[in-house]
Amino acid sequence: MSAFNIVDIIKHKRDGEELSSAQIRWFINAYTAGEIADEQASALLMAIFWRGMTSRELNEWTDAMIESGERLDLSSISVPTADKHSTGGVGDKVSLVLAPLVAACGIADPMLSGRGLGHTGGTLDKLEAIEGFRANLSAEEMVSVLGEVGCVICAAGPSLAPADRKLYALRDVTGTVESIPLIASSIMSKKIAEGTEALVLDVKVGNGAFMKTLSSARELAERMVEIGTAEGVKTSALLTDMETPLGRTAGNALEVAESIEALDGGGPDDLREITLALADEMLDLAGVQADPQAALGNGTAKEKFEAMVAAQGGDLSQPLPKASARRSVTASATGYVRRLDAHGVGIGAWRLGAGRSRKEDPVSEVAGIVCLKKEGDPVEEGEAVLELHAQDESRFAAAEEALKGAFEIAAEPPEPRPLIIEKIHA
Repeated sequence: MSAFNIVDIIKHKRDGEELSSAQIRWFINAYTAGEIADEQASALLMAIFWRGMTSRELNEWTDAMIESGERLDLSSISVPTADKHSTGGVGDKVSLVLAPLVAACGIADPMLSGRGLGHTGGTLDKLEAIEGFRANLSAEEMVSVLGEVGCVICAAGPSLAPADRKLYALRDVTGTVESIPLIASSIMSKKIAEGTEALVLDVKVGNGAFMKTLSSARELAERMVEIGTAEGVKTSALLTDMETPLGRTAGNALEVAESIEALDGGGPDDLREITLALADEMLDLAGVQADPQAALGNGTAKEKFEAMVAAQGGDLSQPLPKASARRSVTASATGYVRRLDAHGVGIGAWRLGAGRSRKEDPVSEVAGIVCLKKEGDPVEEGEAVLELHAQDESRFAAAEEALKGAFEIAAEPPEPRPLIIEKIHA
């Protein structure tokens, strides 16, 4: 005999009532165990979508999701642990530079990452452009690489927050993905289950991000910081700009190449600025004093990247794959790039094959877009602004359609926008 009735719980939330801790934990456990029908769970998710959650409800919901599976045991790691999570953007290859960078500074980073869906790229898809790289590691392998190298980037195993896996799939097909409490609990349940002591959240804001407005991004950041703090994880968030692509590339192998360039001490200024700001924040939360800028300049971060890739089966002696088909998109006037739209570039890269519509779809390692010009750059009429990369030329027409209006040429350069908009902390 069940302790609760799911229909009563649905009505309770539908009518704007606060769910008790016992109701929440019963629902999470029963749904994960397959004892509640998808249509009933969908009704509760929709009620949460419209009615929201109090802080107590959200903390309880997230904790129940964490407890639905295992927590990684990082007790064998002798240095402070810290991680970063990004809400996703176009050209966001920060993780590839940041994890080895903080490892070079004395932090162990157990980074569980995902695959791309839609126009925002997935970290694992990028790394798998490296010959032999293994993203799927057992918990024992993950902890071994972390202890040996100081950083690991891999997929979350099925034992971590299994409730989230079931609920996320349901949200995806029931129009409830955009609920801020459900987004916050989904992200934080996996990140807390990985066992890290500190967590920095990179919450992207703008047309190329999931959160389009500053107010929604701030609300999501505040709720995630609140959850992390309640779980005993030192947590802060940076709100960062995603109106224009980060760096000059969007696409899997292209972004790996750009990340290696950054690890060599070069790379685009915006990628470097965001990465260093997040590294500083991670070091601060972890209580480690080090100079990440020096670690980029002296090659120690690059050495950590090479060691991590090798430990996960990757072979950096093999050249990264390159596209056989390329096409340029040119400027129709002389002036300055006043706007380069992240969403348009992201959709263009997706249509070239760099992204996927469904989780099971394959992605092209070579597809993507190189931004030869960025916002504020001078350009001549007929000069290439974007370079499209694909496995075959049949992809170009759809990508070019997505890129119509994606950039604007004006007589004067735009006013620069700050990359780091705001910091949220407990």
